Parts: sequence; C-alpha cells; structure tokens
Amino acid sequence: MNLLSMVLPLLINSLVFQADPKETKKRNENDGPYVLYQKEGIVVRNIISEDSVRRVKVQTFTLKEKADVPLKVQFSDHPEWDFSVKMQTELKNEPAEFKQPDKLLALSDIEGEFEAFRKLLLANKVMDEQYNWTFGKGHLVICGDLFDRGQEVSATIWLLYKLEQDAKVKGGYLHTILGNHDIMNLSGDLRYVKPKYFENAKLMGLDYKELYGPDTELGRWLRSKNLIEKIGENLCMHAGVAPVINTLAMSLHEINTRCRPYYDKAKDKKLFTDTVVRTFFDGTRSSLFWYRGYFVEPKATEAEVDQTLSLYKVKTIIVGHTITESNVGFYYKGKVLGIDVDQHNGKHEGALFEKKTWYKVNTTGHKLPLPKE
Repeated sequence: MNLLSMVLPLLINSLVFQADPKETKKRNENDGPYVLYQKEGIVVRNIISEDSVRRVKVQTFTLKEKADVPLKVQFSDHPEWDFSVKMQTELKNEPAEFKQPDKLLALSDIEGEFEAFRKLLLANKVMDEQYNWTFGKGHLVICGDLFDRGQEVSATIWLLYKLEQDAKVKGGYLHTILGNHDIMNLSGDLRYVKPKYFENAKLMGLDYKELYGPDTELGRWLRSKNLIEKIGENLCMHAGVAPVINTLAMSLHEINTRCRPYYDKAKDKKLFTDTVVRTFFDGTRSSLFWYRGYFVEPKATEAEVDQTLSLYKVKTIIVGHTITESNVGFYYKGKVLGIDVDQHNGKHEGALFEKKTWYKVNTTGHKLPLPKE
C-alpha cells in the first residue's frame, strides 16, 4: 500500500467532517409561544418584533378550545424557519423500554442551537423543510440538554414537541431524555440561562421560572420525560450509569417513576425524602445526568460497564454530556457510544444506526462507519 492510498481516506474524512462554518449571527427578536394554564383558561404569550419594536402578544382560550389553539414559532431573522404546532390532547409519562428500531438517530446536547439541530434533521432525512417527519418508522433519541448556552431554546423544544406527534403518526418515535441542564432549569438552577430569556420573561410580566413551570404546556411535557430509556439493544441517558447505580439493581421503570417527582427539587437535596433516589441526583459521583466516569478519572472499569449491560440486557450504552476529541465515537471496546460534540463551535454530528451498522453523521448528509475501537 503506497503512502497516498493510506493518507487519502484520512483527508477525505477530515474534509467531510470538518466543523461547520459559523452559523448566522443575527439575533431572533421573537420568542415563544409560552402556554400557561391559569384560572381564566389557557394563556398564550408571544414576543413579536415588528418594525424593530418588540411587543408582547397575549391570547386567552378556554380549556375546551385547547385542540384549536393556534401556536406558531416565529423567527424575525429567518422567517422561512417559522412553523406551527398543534397542542397535544394529553400528556402521558413516557415508557422506559422500546423494541429495537431498524433506524435510530442519536443526538445530544443541542442546548438551544436550533440552526444546527435543524440542519442535522434535514441532512439525515428526519424531516423536510416544512418540518414534516420523513424518518418513517425510525426513532430519534435526544440524550439530554435542551436548555442553556444557545439562543433558541424554546424553538428547539417546540420542534421536538411537534415532531414527537408527527413521528407517532408515521410509525416512528421521538425520545426526549432529560440532561443536567434540563433538570437545572426545572429546579431553578439558572446559572447558564442566556440573559435574553430573563429579559423576555420580564417583558412578558413573568419570572423566568414560570416559563417552564408545572402549569405550562412545555413544563408539563418536559416533566413527562425520562432520565433513562432502553431502545432495543441500546441503553440511552445523558451522562452514564455509575457503579453504585448498578448495585441498586432497579428496573428502568422504577428509576424513572421514583425520580420524576424530584425533577423540581434537584437544586435542594434537603427536599429529598427518598434517600435512594437521591443517589440518582448526586452530581458527578452517581447522577444519570452528571456522571463522567466513562471519560474522566476515576473511570469505570470495563467490568462495571459489563455489569450495566448485563443488568439491563443491552449491547450499547449511549451518552452525551462529556465532550471528547474522539466523539462521536465508541469506548470500552464498542460498549459505550459517546455522542456529545461542541455544538456551539460548529461541530454538529450524531450517531446513526442503520442496516445493523453505526455511522457518524453530520449536517452534510455524509455517513462514516464508526469503528468499535
């Protein structure tokens, strides 16, 4: 094999998967909708920018009108991105286990980077330009972190909310799993919230915490989501399963059911009356959404990873949360798949399972088979 034949594939890969150019820097002056349930019924607030003036639009509907409430996500800087959303008639807590789909796209840590998220979904044929689900019976899993850092958090969440409904109609499924930034926002830990969202809340006459409170549509939707799910042969969560979690030997259903009442209390551990559940919220030591032991010392041993695989009868653990130079990539001899990449600096990638093979994918539509170390 000559030198050129050895180097050429590496050059091609680096060109195909180089970081995207910086996305548009124009700011979207619109925000919302924010749907709150109040005594008078359903109150919808939007911030709309017209002629460089930002104003709050407030609409009130009765509960009987819920199915017909007009919701539209609008972008002052990119009106071609606008989309409408139909409210779900009922929100139920998500199941914890699913059969193996033929196609599975795994993404994580979007954190309000709507433009990048949109590009990834379009390039990988999850949706079309009109935001219609085009992934058929495939599944899309978001392994946590919708909030903070990016400029379009509410738009990103509404898109997930919409696609979730569309996917079910087409026989597919969208899984939204909560990460540390999501739990932080639900529990009032607002260290990483963009200033624009505090400003917008004030403009609407609200406190930021009210935007995703338990009396809001998105707040209720988020609280119906899980911390960990089994999708066929894959165990999906935001951060990882610490060895101490293995020793508890709890079913996935029990984990999610017992943890859900504490989403709002995560900021104050004194509010935890269930001491076992507190383990699932105990920071980088053992939290399903904070743990970094697959990538940072003290690292989990391969035997401990094997214990998790055996306990939940899966072949692969899929996590976000921790960025490494090797992501998107496999660890522990192909047993752990890390998918967190630096979305904020132009690296937009995910992992696609198709035809029994895992691929690294990006916003160009290219696919590269992922070696299992």
